[in-house]
Amino acid sequence: MTDVTGPGRVLVVCTGNICRSPLLERVLQRALDRRWGTGGYQVRSAGTHGLEGHPMDERAASVLRALGGTPSGFVARRLRPAMVAEADLVLTATTAHRGLVVRAHPLALRYAFTFREFAALADTLDDDQLPGPEGPPSGRLRDLAATLVTRRGPGVVDDADIVDPFRREDAVYQQMDAQVRVALPGVLRALT
Repeated sequence: MTDVTGPGRVLVVCTGNICRSPLLERVLQRALDRRWGTGGYQVRSAGTHGLEGHPMDERAASVLRALGGTPSGFVARRLRPAMVAEADLVLTATTAHRGLVVRAHPLALRYAFTFREFAALADTLDDDQLPGPEGPPSGRLRDLAATLVTRRGPGVVDDADIVDPFRREDAVYQQMDAQVRVALPGVLRALT
């Protein structure tokens, strides 16, 4: 994890880093910049089998545009253990991705969640239990992760995964979009 006085670092992970994780990266960065100003938080993404150098998948980019984001300039990256170690919070598309993140850097067990799990856990908190605006962003992320990790357990979220739409029919992209839209308010409430 990073220095507690620096910017808050969020890492989003999926498989190829061309559909789910860039979508979430761009949506989260936009929301955090609007709430906290640019530079306070850095949201990045990577893939466990990242298609390095590739742009965002065009159909996933369409979903991103519908959410108010832009895929402009995005380039896919492969996940590296140092990326996980430098993050204050890791959000993954699936539980399998979370497992790979924790295997790459075991201490990430304390701050790695699936996106949908993070939303469900955050929804169990009252507003006064969320970290306040005081302190550096990295400290807020660490405090939030420390609080949420204690709430893990059976029954918190029925399905923690976001479906992988890559090379599948439009209906699967729509399913991904719906899953993101349902979880997004809980994630944004906790982060902003």
